[in-house]
Amino acid sequence: MRVSILTISDSVAAGKAEDRSGPALISRCRELGWRIVSSAVRADDRLALEAFLKEAADSNDADVILTTGGTGLGPRDVTPEATMAVVDRLIPGLPEQMRAAGVAKTRRALLSRSAAGLRGKTMIINLPGSPRGAVESLDAIADLLPHAVSIILGARHE
Repeated sequence: MRVSILTISDSVAAGKAEDRSGPALISRCRELGWRIVSSAVRADDRLALEAFLKEAADSNDADVILTTGGTGLGPRDVTPEATMAVVDRLIPGLPEQMRAAGVAKTRRALLSRSAAGLRGKTMIINLPGSPRGAVESLDAIADLLPHAVSIILGARHE
């Protein structure tokens, strides 16, 4: 499975903070046997995020784009809005499962506004911005993703 990682953070994009979530996700994806095809950092700018997600999905270079960051309640947290603006179809069960798994560790997981959906044949999934939250959220759905990708690419349900 081909995966692209996008870290969304004003401070990381400005060089004022280190990206810890992107590398944590890259490491976990590799442990799962997935191939990282790209990684990038962008600021919390909705229009720029929409443009990036469209270009990344439409290139068909990745089966899954995992975003990390911008899913909270802050005024600059716009990742879910950017995602929902560019996807053709939502996949509500993935963020629901991530929140359900997260709430077992912290009730604050209920405050996540993560979204997931399809643009063409590319799945876009929003993960939290903390390294631990991003990896734990990915782990909550990781077993579903290879099957989902195979269905998206035309395999029949078994």
